[in-house]
Amino acid sequence: MHSIWKGAISFGLVAIPIQLFAATEERGVSLHQVHTKDGGRIRYRRFCAVDGDEVPYGDIAKGYELPNGDVVVLAEEDFAQLPLSSSRAIDVLSFVEASTIDPIQLSRCYYCDPTSPDVKPYVLLRDALERTGKVAVVKVALRQRESLAILRPRDRMLVLQLLLWPDEVREPRFALLDDDVLLRPQELRMAESYVETLTGEIDRQETVDQYRVALEQLVEAKAAGREIERPPPAESAGTAVDLMDALRRSVEEAKRSRGEGARAAKSPAKRAAAGSATPKQAATKRTGLARQAAAKKTGARKAVAREGVAREAVAKQTAKKATAKKATAKKATSRSGSPASPR
Repeated sequence: MHSIWKGAISFGLVAIPIQLFAATEERGVSLHQVHTKDGGRIRYRRFCAVDGDEVPYGDIAKGYELPNGDVVVLAEEDFAQLPLSSSRAIDVLSFVEASTIDPIQLSRCYYCDPTSPDVKPYVLLRDALERTGKVAVVKVALRQRESLAILRPRDRMLVLQLLLWPDEVREPRFALLDDDVLLRPQELRMAESYVETLTGEIDRQETVDQYRVALEQLVEAKAAGREIERPPPAESAGTAVDLMDALRRSVEEAKRSRGEGARAAKSPAKRAAAGSATPKQAATKRTGLARQAAAKKTGARKAVAREGVAREAVAKQTAKKATAKKATAKKATSRSGSPASPR
């Protein structure tokens, strides 16, 4: 990395000498425009639209075209005379909560590297921002342009992040803003359920530029003369007709993608909500059914036993009645004497 700017952070009466390094870089496969016939590079020549002559780079200046078509030419000396009070200083304007900065204003980032042997002022500002949870709103002049920016701590470094000026953020003017859309409570609950399901850390596999990786593999394969493997075409998601059904299927798919289906099946609350029982509940239910069956059998046996006892009692009572009748008959015979013999 090479430094793009050197200056100082003006922190009250304390000056912190620093140099800026680009904190980010965009990565991609560098492609050129070439001639399809022989692969020759396509070059562009700088020429003047008035006289048609090719113009060397040293003779090129910047200009502003007026509404009538005239051009005002601006040389490097003109830019040097512009009043940039913060040309070599990062002036702290105020300290604000980080949440008050609209992310739409955020732009490029630079690491602030202290250039003085005494890094105590640098560490003091960094730790003060970290402990208070605030960011410093500053002004800085980079590449002949004054910019609004914030200073914030990150990984034990101070980061300068440029901001767009408020008038550089476009106001939204769309028909949607005039629409009064009514949402049903169940739709909001389902959408919130989807948000909750996907809440968590980002999967590192999702932070890989798959297109760049595939493009690099394509270039390597063509350079080596290998067969190019074509990925299968992506399936079309189709058009969702019913919003609730689409939301419900989205929640189910999100749970499957996060491996929550198996965990949900093991969850007692979710199984109970779905009408199914846990293994413990199932065992308890089986035990209850077995007890009920045993109780029924016991009741049946008791009923049979009671019926047998009743029958035995009836038989004994009948036998007693028969014995009593016989005794009565004998007594009657003895009182009347022997029975008459037939004549």
